[in-house]
Amino acid sequence: MNYYLGIDIGTTSSKAVAFSEKGTVLSSVSIGYDMQHPLPNQSEQDPDEIFDAVVSGITETLAAMLPHTPVFISFSAAMHSLLAIDKQGNLLTQCIIWADNRADVIAENLKHSEEGKYCYHETGVPVHSMSPLSKLLWLKENDAETFKAAYKFIGIKEYIFYKLFDEFVIDTSVASATGLLQTKSLHWDKQILNMVGITEDQLSKIVSTKEVFHYNNKHTSLQFSASIPFIIGASDGASANLGTAAMGDAMAITIGTSGAARLVVNTPVTDSRMRTFCYHLKDDLYIAGGANNNGAIVLQWLKDSILQSNDAYTTLFEQAASVGAGSNGLILLPYILGERAPLWNANAKGVYFGLTINHTKAHLIRATIEAVVFSMYSIGKILMSRQPVTAIHASGGFAKSDVWLQIVADVFNVKVIVSGAYEAAALGAVMLGTEAMQHKDVFENKLLASYIPDANNHATYQAAFQKFERLYELLQYEMLTDAMVQAPN
Repeated sequence: MNYYLGIDIGTTSSKAVAFSEKGTVLSSVSIGYDMQHPLPNQSEQDPDEIFDAVVSGITETLAAMLPHTPVFISFSAAMHSLLAIDKQGNLLTQCIIWADNRADVIAENLKHSEEGKYCYHETGVPVHSMSPLSKLLWLKENDAETFKAAYKFIGIKEYIFYKLFDEFVIDTSVASATGLLQTKSLHWDKQILNMVGITEDQLSKIVSTKEVFHYNNKHTSLQFSASIPFIIGASDGASANLGTAAMGDAMAITIGTSGAARLVVNTPVTDSRMRTFCYHLKDDLYIAGGANNNGAIVLQWLKDSILQSNDAYTTLFEQAASVGAGSNGLILLPYILGERAPLWNANAKGVYFGLTINHTKAHLIRATIEAVVFSMYSIGKILMSRQPVTAIHASGGFAKSDVWLQIVADVFNVKVIVSGAYEAAALGAVMLGTEAMQHKDVFENKLLASYIPDANNHATYQAAFQKFERLYELLQYEMLTDAMVQAPN
């Protein structure tokens, strides 16, 4: 029996998923790892813990699928990580992940400069503390000893491939999310490297998302067969679009803890207001979109901290469904964790507006769900202004809720599709692998459900969304002033 092994290296876990030739999940292993916060605004992980999780996931899946062996192993990985190593391959830093905000001030200053505008429009990466560009500038300014001692600056997938293959390589998809790669040429941008103060030699070799490797590293005791090809694959966002079949005029929306809206385009595109990203996917295809901080975690906050409820989420959804669209005029700005796209405002705050004595628990729940969808729509409408969208492919935890999916359809006024493409990023990695190995298997993407927009609800949401945007505009200055007052001297 032929099968393919997809590896998805995420923020909280590494997943190893065995797929059949038709894309059916045959076996799945998920191994979690911790996140450390050594100081406020800092978020790090242990690269070796992640490497061990990846290897354990592969090893366990290979054992579970015996006597069969995979046709290949292909990778997807989270973007925006940075770590420094010396010439012997020793770690000089932990893995600084996308959620790290230590470079917030540096990024904000760069963003409003001519250099910052150049960086964004050449690379497609918003100037923000999440990007390796900003992290490098922070290291240079705040940890000069480590910055000078570094032989290489790499990301977590590069570290894993170095440990496996003794090479420093980075695929074009992950590279395009560093803020250092010129998107049109897919080469490191020399002007940006000069600004940072590093050379191309301190970065990994850029390779295609379909680059093939064979295990032959003598520095570890791993027992991977040299006959199994490894495909480097792409980023998790790009892989998820492939896995959910969100191509052409289909938009992918993912809402888990955070959220993202992505659209596949055939040429690099940037935004005049620097609100969205554009990363390489494969060949002549790119991913345009935006990611936000406030997804389902906002509903979790409402449930645990405000309502202090032990109700199951299914019960909350039932309560939300008992209330009409628009929550009787109640609006929430959901920015309890600041915000990335499209606001790029780390100081944004959450606000309930329009509360009256007639509002109930059900209204609070529905307004919270609507707010998260409004936040996604604020990204999606930018994308839809550039390219027509006829369907939204939904994935993530929210895709199990009928009320949530219907609200997405009503707000966007676009049909929402839920497919059977579980573990979309791992499946997308496998799809890249089949291209790399020139296999012609057809993955079946079964339709599980679809949601058609309601015209009356859409009209209600359009009016509510205008208030949503206006409310943020009116409070933006107050949020900034409050942050300045609370900032340490």
